[in-house]
Amino acid sequence: MPKDQSIMERASVDKSSDIKVAVLIPCYNEATPISAVVADFRAALPDADIYVYDNNSTDDTAAVARAAGAIVRVETQQGKGNVVRRMFADIDADVYVMVDGDNTYEAMAAPGLIAKMTDETLDMVSGCRVTEIQEAYRPGHRFGNWMLTSLVANIFGKRTKDMLTGYRVFSRRFVKSFPALSRGFEIETELTVHALELRMPIADVDTAYIDRLPGSDSKLNTIRDGLRILKMIVLLVKEERPLACFGGIGAALGVVSILLGVPIFVEYVETGLVPRFPTAILASAIMVIGVLSVMSGLILDTVTLGRREVKRMAYLSLPAPPRP
Repeated sequence: MPKDQSIMERASVDKSSDIKVAVLIPCYNEATPISAVVADFRAALPDADIYVYDNNSTDDTAAVARAAGAIVRVETQQGKGNVVRRMFADIDADVYVMVDGDNTYEAMAAPGLIAKMTDETLDMVSGCRVTEIQEAYRPGHRFGNWMLTSLVANIFGKRTKDMLTGYRVFSRRFVKSFPALSRGFEIETELTVHALELRMPIADVDTAYIDRLPGSDSKLNTIRDGLRILKMIVLLVKEERPLACFGGIGAALGVVSILLGVPIFVEYVETGLVPRFPTAILASAIMVIGVLSVMSGLILDTVTLGRREVKRMAYLSLPAPPRP
């Protein structure tokens, strides 16, 4: 049983009845589980609006979701990131519950996640996956999540233990200040880094992670999507830590330049001659490029600070999560 189960048990559905809650479910070919997902969240959050965004499904996902009572909308640009961007732009609510449509997350945990957010005035609560079912959370996915989460923690700060969970609760000020840029599954990384960079109050709550229903297949490819997430991390480092990024490149180039130039300089001191002009020119050029890289990092760091201040002001212009 998850260690935060006591939160789930004490949270009542009535606690969020005076708060406008929207359940956001991005879907692609989830006709098999989507009916159960909608029904479970309707039972857990009877006053919430449940939105299913169909992302060019080739099966009956939209029809099944509509029959189950969900509000069905369509996003034609393929990729989970595109769907999340559209959902965040279209939907107005006080609290947003985002969950995958594969029926692997525990709907009855939602009131507890919402209670955690409203009680502590948080902006994001992540449902961290806990399971003993190997098929539900495959070793490759588990290892990849640990590796990528650790990488982000070392760069941006360690404040969550499951960066790639698809089960989260957001405040309105998080959603409306989030400049979603991702196209695919790397959106989870961008969500986490957004919270870390703006130093938002966030928390983790352990939630049960269950196996998919028969006939429902995972859309996540361990290697392909892992590389995309890694690429997103590199991009976010460049965007959010330009001085460290370009300064590191400049320092590496400086070391190469010194290694090439020292023997030439020593020989010049001893003999007064510069016998290897091409190497001397190459070392000088590499040093110039290194210095330019460091200067670019300094300039971009100032720009990034300005961008972060603008995002922070957009975030602060919206009200805090409502208390019950």
